[in-house]
Amino acid sequence: MLFTEKIKDLRLHSQLPQRKLAAALDIDTATYCKIEKGERKARKEQVELLASVFEIDKKELLTLWLADKVTDLVSENGQVARNALSIAVENLEYKEQNDTVKSI
Repeated sequence: MLFTEKIKDLRLHSQLPQRKLAAALDIDTATYCKIEKGERKARKEQVELLASVFEIDKKELLTLWLADKVTDLVSENGQVARNALSIAVENLEYKEQNDTVKSI
């Protein structure tokens, strides 16, 4: 699921109008509409605020938001992007292991 789909689903489920979410984010309604349609990217702080408004774990929304950002960044490069993502996963695992060792 895309970040934009998730926030729209949450908004509809919560029966909140777009204008109320826009107010919570301190942006105008048109800007919020663009975020929900995927025409504009939300900032990390806005994602965290939305999680608070919807009363859900912010990690869930941040994960979808970041996944969308990564997809946008690498989508034009096909197999090269897949290889780069695989290496990135290995790098993250290596970093986590080293951080664990350093904390011991």
